[in-house]
Amino acid sequence: MSQLLSALIETGTRRVLSGALKTGVQSCAALIAIGVIYTTTIVYIDLYVMTVVFLSAILALLFLMYTAGPAARQDRPSVLDWIFTTASLVVGVYFATESERITERITLLFPLETMDLVMATVLLVLTIEATRRTVGLGLTSVVSVFVAYNLFGYNLPAGFGFRQVSYNHFLDIMMFTTDGLFGVPLRVAATYAFLFVMFGTFLSRAGGAEFFYNFASAIAGKKAGGPAKIAVISSGLYGTMSGSPTSDVVTTGSITIPIMQRLGYSKALSGSVEVAASTGGSLLPPVMGSAAFIMAEYTGISYRDIVIAGVVPALLYYLCVYTQVHLRSQKMGLKGLSDDETPKLKATLKNGGLFIVPLLALSTALVMGYSPTYVAAVATAVVLLVAAVRPSTRMGLVAIWLALGESTLRMVSVVAACAAAGLVIGGISMTGLGGKFAELVFVLAGDSTFLVLAISAILAIILGMGMPTPSAFILSAVLVGPTMLALGIGVLQTNMFILYFAVLSAMTPPVAVAAFAAAAIADAKPLEIAVGAVRLAITAFVVPFAFVYGDGLLLNGSASNIIISCSTAVVGVILLSIGVEGYWKERLNTTARLGFGIAGLLFIFPSVIAIVAAIVIALGSTMMTPHLRTRLKFSP
Repeated sequence: MSQLLSALIETGTRRVLSGALKTGVQSCAALIAIGVIYTTTIVYIDLYVMTVVFLSAILALLFLMYTAGPAARQDRPSVLDWIFTTASLVVGVYFATESERITERITLLFPLETMDLVMATVLLVLTIEATRRTVGLGLTSVVSVFVAYNLFGYNLPAGFGFRQVSYNHFLDIMMFTTDGLFGVPLRVAATYAFLFVMFGTFLSRAGGAEFFYNFASAIAGKKAGGPAKIAVISSGLYGTMSGSPTSDVVTTGSITIPIMQRLGYSKALSGSVEVAASTGGSLLPPVMGSAAFIMAEYTGISYRDIVIAGVVPALLYYLCVYTQVHLRSQKMGLKGLSDDETPKLKATLKNGGLFIVPLLALSTALVMGYSPTYVAAVATAVVLLVAAVRPSTRMGLVAIWLALGESTLRMVSVVAACAAAGLVIGGISMTGLGGKFAELVFVLAGDSTFLVLAISAILAIILGMGMPTPSAFILSAVLVGPTMLALGIGVLQTNMFILYFAVLSAMTPPVAVAAFAAAAIADAKPLEIAVGAVRLAITAFVVPFAFVYGDGLLLNGSASNIIISCSTAVVGVILLSIGVEGYWKERLNTTARLGFGIAGLLFIFPSVIAIVAAIVIALGSTMMTPHLRTRLKFSP
């Protein structure tokens, strides 16, 4: 079983380049970043042309950076890699030079030329191979199945069959319109998603990542379970910018996991804490990873509204993880860091407090309604200004050049995944599979809203297994979204629900790619890490249901409804955490744990009856705690 899972998530190995080739790749990557800045903030270029050129350049870099498999040479590209790189550039040049004819032609009415078909076929093969190298067999298999379904699905029974689609028809939609490969996911990756990744890269290189880690250490380092709490805070702050649970685990986990193990955390638990903390970063405003940008583009909801709606659910997520870490640390008798190991808060703020300014500028600009592109560009400029205040953080031309290149290199795997997602979306639209899928869900769930939500959550997790968050979200939104919307659930609630479970797929067994990343650092079994992470983040599997039934948690509705929903949810998360951990000042018996858990769930789903029942159950559970029972028994 483990070998099968490894095969599903196994990718090509990223090469360790050196010498002139390393310099050349870095320089090309920096030039691509400059091109993105120029085309998104200074001059207008047709979106089709821009995404064609962007994808071509990224694919050319990708085949130089990633091997065809673990056994391939890791120090330099093979002849085949150079062929793929050359083909990527040739395809890009062809589509760019023919763009005027392509954009003016009427799709399916004007036949494609022979060279159009050749170049489109080459691009299709390059995209699938790029997906396999960077993301693995999981998403590659999904794309391949959908391509086969588009071409041969007409042979299926009437329920899932459709009118025959020729190969020319397939390529016409997929490659020569903005409904397929060059659709929403790739457009987002080539514009403001890229710029936000660049913001995170500049902030990190200027010293922001170190500041956030020291800030978390100064706040929570000395407390019980200090290293784990540092992981929760620092990984969340870093994760909102990186947008990738796996990369967050590798980046912050390489520091936090060894420290946790040194102070008494088991191998599996240290990995679980890091995975739970890192996964939530993709749900934490103001950036929320790339998926939030795709949601804004796909739904038409402003990015600002999505960020505002995401605040409370994300805080509840981290309240759950932090509370369980605190209770687990107390239960295990784990201590915090010593005075020598903990940075002083005053000194930390003095040395790096200015790095809070870019986040404040970013958040303020979003609330004021500026476009995500403008916000990301301004926030990056603020990072440079803030870093220039101190000689130790000041970024010269070389540092800026390297940061530009790193921004592009970080986007390579994301771009491949977004391109693959575009192929799937185009296939779903072409065949009408989304409507058929919705009908199937209704057959299984009937008119039960809860069952539809449960099936949708499971499908979102399954579709997201082994995939980057943006791909997981868009695939789930296209397949599952229509079902939820048909029930009368709001667009924002529907897509936030899907986003949560698409993100959670990164740590949900059996695939749990973030757990596999942590396993290499913690030297523990991935499945144990994944199960532990799900337990620590249990609230995240409950809150989406709560904000579908009542959108107060998304800060919608009357002020009184919002206040009541948020207040009861906070109490519910704490009680649920106590029930899951089975500890409150001392170990709890099974009955008390069950009572606290039920009371917590009732508080998260507020109604007058639920709140009254939750209060009664919580008080009854408190009376059953050993400590209070002993005091009552012997009190005069």
